[in-house]
Amino acid sequence: MINTSVLALVSELNFVETTGSTNADLIASAPDRPDLSVRVADYQSAGKGRAGREWVAPSGSSLFVSILVKPTDAFGPASFSWLPLMAGLAMQRTVADLIGKPKQHVGLKWPNDVLVGTKKISGVLSELLPDLSGVVIGAGLNLNQSVDELPIEAATSIALETGTAASRNAALEIYLKNFTALYSELKAATGSALASGLRNQVVEACVSIGLPVRVILPGDQEKFGKAIGIDDIGRLIVQPEDSSEVFAVSAGDIVHLRHNY
Repeated sequence: MINTSVLALVSELNFVETTGSTNADLIASAPDRPDLSVRVADYQSAGKGRAGREWVAPSGSSLFVSILVKPTDAFGPASFSWLPLMAGLAMQRTVADLIGKPKQHVGLKWPNDVLVGTKKISGVLSELLPDLSGVVIGAGLNLNQSVDELPIEAATSIALETGTAASRNAALEIYLKNFTALYSELKAATGSALASGLRNQVVEACVSIGLPVRVILPGDQEKFGKAIGIDDIGRLIVQPEDSSEVFAVSAGDIVHLRHNY
């Protein structure tokens, strides 16, 4: 049972046993739904991760949650690039609370994957509404998967980290509290990540900064360098080894390198 205090933070929250994708559900119904509409599923048959990758997990093993944000009364599309990072930060804090480890051990991999040590435990996929009125932000959190049920070796779950079964309702409550707190601050600052403190909080949580990285850009183009910061619109700033000219990454996959490139 979700606490009524948490339900009061969102406009509506509905749960379905099975769906294709909670993101797709909210996108299709977005014109008829208010800001902070939430959809949760026990199982997704057509869930997606970044770059169109499949995101499927056994029924009941994960938290699948999508949130519709329509902040146009407070700020417009120019600030939307910060929403995926905001959601990643909310989930990073949620995971740290759930596993009871210091936040330094739970990191944000740019732009919005959550890592426990070097293992992925959560990912976020944000999709812009066709009319540019808002964004649907979907998150998947590994709760009770065993090692054999995880999609990749470099992944983990809350249960594997704590040794006990995880509660989906507890995870959802903590995530919604973190998400809505950050969102309220961003709205109060009219979408300014600097004025709201969001940019500095993301930078503090981002474990990509300071590491050598491989950047996989659209079209499978690759670049190498050291991640050195995040700019005012949420892009990762990378310093190539062989050039004094930094470049900014707005879209692409980041691979952390544990050795010199």
